[in-house]
Amino acid sequence: MMDLHQQKSEGAVKAGFWPSWVSPSLVAGKTLSFNELRTAGNWVLWLETRPEDSGRSVITAFTPGGGYADLSPVQVSVGTSVHEYGGGAWDVRLGADNSPELVFSDRKTGGLWFGEQCVLQSNVHRYADITWATDGSGAFAVREQHQDAGEPVSVLVFVTRSGQETVLLEGADFYAAPRPSADGGWLAWFSWQHPHMPWTQTQLHVASLHHSKEGGLSLGRITDLTGPETCSIIEPRWSKDGALFATEDSSGFWAPVSFIHEAGEWNRQTHPFSGAEIGLPHWVFGQRSLLPVDANNLLALGVSDGFNIVQELKEGVWKSYTDISPSNVPEPLSDGRFAWIDTPSDVPPRIMVGGLSGLRHVIRNSVELPKGVTEQDVSIPQPMTFKTTGGAIAHALYYAPASHHYALEADELPPLVVMAHGGPTGRANPGFAFKVQFWTSRGFAVLDVNYRGSTGYGRDYRKALDGKWGVVDIDDVLAAGKAVIDQGRVDPKRCTIRGSSAGGLTVLGALARSKVFIAGTVLYGVTDLRGLVEETHKFEARYLDGLIGPYPQAEDVYLQRSPLTFAEDIAQPVLFLHGDEDKVVALSQAEDMVACLKQAELHVYAGEKHGFRQKETVMDAFVRELAFYQAVFASL
Repeated sequence: MMDLHQQKSEGAVKAGFWPSWVSPSLVAGKTLSFNELRTAGNWVLWLETRPEDSGRSVITAFTPGGGYADLSPVQVSVGTSVHEYGGGAWDVRLGADNSPELVFSDRKTGGLWFGEQCVLQSNVHRYADITWATDGSGAFAVREQHQDAGEPVSVLVFVTRSGQETVLLEGADFYAAPRPSADGGWLAWFSWQHPHMPWTQTQLHVASLHHSKEGGLSLGRITDLTGPETCSIIEPRWSKDGALFATEDSSGFWAPVSFIHEAGEWNRQTHPFSGAEIGLPHWVFGQRSLLPVDANNLLALGVSDGFNIVQELKEGVWKSYTDISPSNVPEPLSDGRFAWIDTPSDVPPRIMVGGLSGLRHVIRNSVELPKGVTEQDVSIPQPMTFKTTGGAIAHALYYAPASHHYALEADELPPLVVMAHGGPTGRANPGFAFKVQFWTSRGFAVLDVNYRGSTGYGRDYRKALDGKWGVVDIDDVLAAGKAVIDQGRVDPKRCTIRGSSAGGLTVLGALARSKVFIAGTVLYGVTDLRGLVEETHKFEARYLDGLIGPYPQAEDVYLQRSPLTFAEDIAQPVLFLHGDEDKVVALSQAEDMVACLKQAELHVYAGEKHGFRQKETVMDAFVRELAFYQAVFASL
């Protein structure tokens, strides 16, 4: 590992103030976002979000001839706000002329489109997890109906190409992943009920499909495939020979299980532990961790030591491919190759095509790095474990400052930015991110903490936050910060902390409990747990039952752990950034907190919801946060 004190320096510039190649406009305006890659024949398609086009999301294709094409209409931004977080807003199948046929939702209007025609549009209905029927007669979807009073109602529907809509199933609080079998005879899905979340307890079901003379569908007898153990079982997906795969965590880690229909029964088969967790928390629809090949073979996306890896199961033996880092499992092309969104640590995301080993090539880059940028300018995450409270071990990703122009002085240590991810059931992602490189290229060290409750480390680690949100997450970010200070990696006088959404609560709790951090930034963060549970949307309405306790029975705990309650204990300066249309964490949470703090600044972004999308917002947020830290450093 390179000694930063021995790099060439172009003048004595204090770390934290280095000029950087990562400009705010590069972060916000030029980087494409890739999601939900699909294949059809030899077509590669993905959802591409373009900041310079007001954050519009487009279904983009790489054609068999090697060209690019935008396939969704120019007036549409493909997306959905079901559960507020969305996902699964489109699907593709290969038509009779070997060209792709699309079905998708328009984020702007909620309309459901087949190709160039909008067949359904309503002020009260939203559609997600859209999946073509095997015969192409229509599509399955989760429909969320919003009402004037009460929670939105979720149902499973089938919609024909002409817009005839049939409700297939209702009654559960939540549905996800309606997936038809390759022969069109079966439909699988999973569901869950309040107060559970999809990573705590779900049910997997399958039913036969019956066609009506009018072109609609109905479900036959429904079979529960969940099994005797209480667990999270998610992501059903069929092999071509009729085996149904899913991933479940009854063993302690999300791992594949499969079901084969024989003699009128669904026979369950477990598969050997791969050494990695195969499954992602179901925050958004449309995630894919499994690609069944046949009843006994599959590809999978695993998480090991915080990093994504591809794994292949053949003849009961797992093989790992650690030199690619997809965001979802690779998808097959008809010529035997695969396509995937590659998210390595050293370069920005790109779309790749090729073999799991051997020849591969990039077909689309999310952004071209400026000329002159070298590998020395990019900080690579180093997995880190550290001791925390109760004798437990927690995890983080450490990034050192990186520049081939500037270096630390002989006796200098870099300032630190600790990151507390949202969720809190989420994870620090090791893929290349400008939100990290923005800081490291300016001479900051970054510590992205996978505190207890994070995913990728098994069910027990995830459940360690149960009843203890606002306690052990704070323990862990403080322990992580102290660990890198004790190791002599960072300047103990210039440690800061930032967090978004749930991470905002962690930031404020850490500032109140310790003087490790001299300043903090809260992006659309939680400050009032009672307000959150009373105001938030349906998907998270009972989330805090597990993280804090049932409400209002545990109201005293909600009060105790709310930053608003202990605001007087926070003496450090805090920057708040929030959108005025946030439906997940209300703007009032930031406003009320700022009014109680000794040193606080709030900036509100018009038209922004939970998470910033507009180019101007993202640029301003980075500039504002950097200036905030530099001003704090200058005052020392």
